[in-house]
Formats: sequence, structure tokens, C-alpha cells
Amino acid sequence: MTSIMDGKVVAITGAGRGIGREYALEFARHGAKVVVNDLGGSRDGAGGDTGPAAEVAAEIAALGGEALVNTDDIATEDGARNFVDTAVTGFGRLDVLVNNAGILRDRTVVNMSFEEWDQVIRVHLRGTFGPTHVALGHWREQSKSGMSVDARIINTASSSGLYCNPGQANYGAAKAGIAAFTVITAREAARYGVTVNAIYPTALSRLTEDVFAGLQVESNPDFDPFDAANIAPTVVWLASPAAREVTGRVFGVRGGRITVAEGWSAGPTIDSGRRWRVEELDDVIPGLVANARPNAGIDGQPEKQAVSPA
Repeated sequence: MTSIMDGKVVAITGAGRGIGREYALEFARHGAKVVVNDLGGSRDGAGGDTGPAAEVAAEIAALGGEALVNTDDIATEDGARNFVDTAVTGFGRLDVLVNNAGILRDRTVVNMSFEEWDQVIRVHLRGTFGPTHVALGHWREQSKSGMSVDARIINTASSSGLYCNPGQANYGAAKAGIAAFTVITAREAARYGVTVNAIYPTALSRLTEDVFAGLQVESNPDFDPFDAANIAPTVVWLASPAAREVTGRVFGVRGGRITVAEGWSAGPTIDSGRRWRVEELDDVIPGLVANARPNAGIDGQPEKQAVSPA
């Protein structure tokens, strides 16, 4: 146990399994008190079980740390409030919010049901908004009362949202929304002493096991780059006092690699100074596209553009 987070209270959604569990344990190892939230449902969001959150809390206690269990549905208003209140009432404060809860219901757009769309958007996007809304309200009141606030929010985006993986329109749209939500909230929350960042992790978990099953993963007996535990140190650092000046950024973490994602920016532009005629755009828009950087592939690197034969 180390003391980088000594005295801090961290509330983590989706902390009963996988990457969220690793976050909870790593925060505890560094001295934080942890609120472990998890509905305990299946990876598609069905069902519920108090066991996973309770098991992680027991693991933290075995490490000599302190943890509280919360099984609220944080995508509901009451659930989000109860989750934050668990930290504030149970431990007397809240310093860090990690929004990590998520589900998968993968389909191509043509095969996706409205319910599959709504549930994924609800859990990821609304499930990030709700706790953030409540926690920020808590910290704003502290700031207005004259208290010095040095708080953190860390959200969970995905390469699927940033770099657009086919078959995950609902998940990718939610995760892209979380990336934008992170930057916007960072700009709003700075006045209260709160930083807001996001990560897009690459690791083996319940949500990614099907993806990894189809990949050729190079074996390394000394280091598994897809171990979920590899993601946790970056998240703990972003929650630490050392990260006070880092906000509004999205970080990719895989194994020992950390990447700073660079968001949308304006590319080639042309301005006629008047309304365009439709027929004029036959050459204009293809010309702009030809001079623009290609969209990134699912690995985050720009895709190579096809070269027309001379």
C-alpha cells in the first residue's frame, strides 16, 4: 500500500468485474477509500447480482483498505444520487468519480433493434451524465461555500467511438458522445476546481472477449499487454494531485503504451463569399476531401488513401 491517494474517496461505477475491478483495487493499494458500484448484470445489461461489488469490497478489505458497496442503477436519477451519497455519507467526502459502467449489444445498424440502441446509449451515456451531474453539483456547492476543491472525473471512452468499429454503432456513438462530453464538462468544471479526462482502454474483459477471440495475440510470458490491470495506473495517476493541470484530454491505454487522442479539427476549407451553386461543387468538395487527412482506422492511425492510376 502506498499513499498517493491517502485520505481520498473514490467512487467507481462498473467496478465489480474486469477493468473497473482493477481500478478499485489499484486505488485501494494507493490509500484511497473506494465506493464499489456494480449492478452485477450480464454484459448485455440483463439481470443483477450484488455479489461482484461485494467481492471487490472484500478484496479491498483484505488489502487493509476501506470500501463501501453500491448496487444502484446509475443511469437513473435516483440511482446516480444514491451512488454519490454513498460516498459523501459513508466516507464524509468525494474526491474522485470514475465512470466505467457499460454493456454491449453489438449489431450492424440494419439489424439493430431500437431497444438495443436505447439500452446501450442509456447505460454508457446517461450512466456517465448522471453521476457526473450529481458529483459536480456537490463540488460546486463546496466551491461556492469557499472550500478549496481539487476533484477529478475520469470517464471511459473507446477506440470504437473514436475510430469507428463496424458492428458497434450504438456502443461507438455512446463512446464518441462520452469523449465530447468529457471535453465540454472539463471546460465547465474548471471553475470549481474539477478536472475531467477520459481514457479509451484496450484490455481483455467481459466486453472485449469476443473481439480478442478472433485476433492473433502475440504471447509474451513476461508481460501480457491485454491484462486489464495495465489500465489502472494511468487512471490512478489522473486522479492524483500530480494531475491537477491535466484536463479535457482523452488517453488511450494498452499494455505499457499511453496515447493522447487528438480530436476533430478543421481541415481544408474554401469560402466563396457567396451562396454556392450545386453544379459548382462537383470539383470543389472532391478537391477538399482529396486534401484532407483520411479518417483514422480502428487502430487510430490514418487509413491510407487509394492512389488513382496515372
